[in-house]
Amino acid sequence: MAQEDIFKKLVAHCKEYGYVFPSSEIYDGLGAVYDYGQHGVELKNNIKRYWWDSMILLHENVVGLDSAIFMHPTTWKASGHVDAFNDPLIDNKDSKKRYRADVLIEEHVAKYEEKAEKEIEKARERFGDRFDEPLFRQTNPRVAAHLEKRDALVARLSAALNANDLAELRQIIIDNQIVCPVSGTCNWTEVRQFNLMFATEMGSTAEGASKIYLRPETAQGIFVNFLNVQKSGRMKIPFGIAQIGKAFRNEIIARQFIFRVREFEQMEMQFFVPPGSGIEWFHRWKKLRMQWHQALGFGAACYRFHDHDKLAHYADAATDIEYRFPFGFKEVEGIHSRTDFDLRRHQEFSGKKMQYFDPGLNESYIPHVVETSIGVDRMFLQIISAAYREETIDDGETRVLLALPPALAPVKLSVLPLVKKDGLPEKAREIIQQLRLDCRCLYDEKDSIGKRYRRQDAIGTPFCVTVDHLSLEENTVTIRHRDTMQQERVSIDRLPGIIEEKTSLKTLLRRLDAI
Repeated sequence: MAQEDIFKKLVAHCKEYGYVFPSSEIYDGLGAVYDYGQHGVELKNNIKRYWWDSMILLHENVVGLDSAIFMHPTTWKASGHVDAFNDPLIDNKDSKKRYRADVLIEEHVAKYEEKAEKEIEKARERFGDRFDEPLFRQTNPRVAAHLEKRDALVARLSAALNANDLAELRQIIIDNQIVCPVSGTCNWTEVRQFNLMFATEMGSTAEGASKIYLRPETAQGIFVNFLNVQKSGRMKIPFGIAQIGKAFRNEIIARQFIFRVREFEQMEMQFFVPPGSGIEWFHRWKKLRMQWHQALGFGAACYRFHDHDKLAHYADAATDIEYRFPFGFKEVEGIHSRTDFDLRRHQEFSGKKMQYFDPGLNESYIPHVVETSIGVDRMFLQIISAAYREETIDDGETRVLLALPPALAPVKLSVLPLVKKDGLPEKAREIIQQLRLDCRCLYDEKDSIGKRYRRQDAIGTPFCVTVDHLSLEENTVTIRHRDTMQQERVSIDRLPGIIEEKTSLKTLLRRLDAI
């Protein structure tokens, strides 16, 4: 099945099973804005808890913060967002559709990679165990030609972006005959910049209102509170400040479901270090963050680093952790060495010193910063994409399941009475009453037991417990494992320990702590 078709099924699955809904759907929705349903909000909260606990509990020098969405407007002047937070946009005159010029070119780059991978995959099928992929990449002329074109295009794109050369971006599109996906033509306008911040007004009267912005990122709330946290917590450098919060960007090219949206959540940690040590800490956090992703068990081959060719105005090093979505490798987390840009700029614009006195060196300095930043919504999509499966089982039936990591699953246990009589529903309710303070449980008595199993598979519930007549006599139940569909008979008294061991967030955190 084509990856595009899988992604369409995934989007439909999210709506059908209460994960993600189009916002304001009864009014035909609002572009690139989504609501999280009853299961989606649980998964989202579990993702945030996994990130938060891994930062706060596993690092004694990282503390939390919750800063306001509204900030003094000079904040965004100091940070560079007023002058530099732009996307290069281009319109197709025939379709009247608008695109990001750099994204159009990056998608063309990806086509060369796809062509090379197809050649490699055909060779792998032809040679089997004898296939030497590194040698084939180096010696096959078709693969080499595709990769050479890719590298040349990447170099040209990087040069244009670094020079902020909008005319060159358009010329790259023309030279490579990149067409509009809708009209199929190359009838393009000039490229121009578009600022992404949402502006609003604060004040009791129209005449007295002042222009402010919905924050486009959560990082600046950390920077302006750097000294507040450092002094009140008596923090010693190096230390970090973590935050989870909403951010807003007026994305003109919002697409691919919740991958790029206008209202989103970020999980960011700013780590303050002495001058001269930023790159060292940058590489440390690169390693730690990749381990955090891979601990979820989706396979190391699905992740890669992508170092930035064009650095943001505040950075001296930057990389993305990319995941292989159904629509290709895309960023889920950014890691940046931000130098002392942010604190230095806020010191300049506010007139307040943003310096730290280092007792070990007996001197004051403006710290440098290493940032890790994840979009919660992208992380949500990454996990759902990795977990979605369609399997043909022994009887020829197809089952759809979400093989979510048990610690992140919105529902940990579903309790199912075999029939709706003979005291079985009451026994099932008794089990839920026993476990409901430990994890989220569901009671389900509608339809046959097989259909109920399929429904829980589609939700992503890792364990189902079936209550039958033997349960009343022996105080035992059948527990079914989602991924293997294996069943075992266990004592009801053992259920809390089994569920805790298999689904607790501590299992993921212990795995990270042991690395």
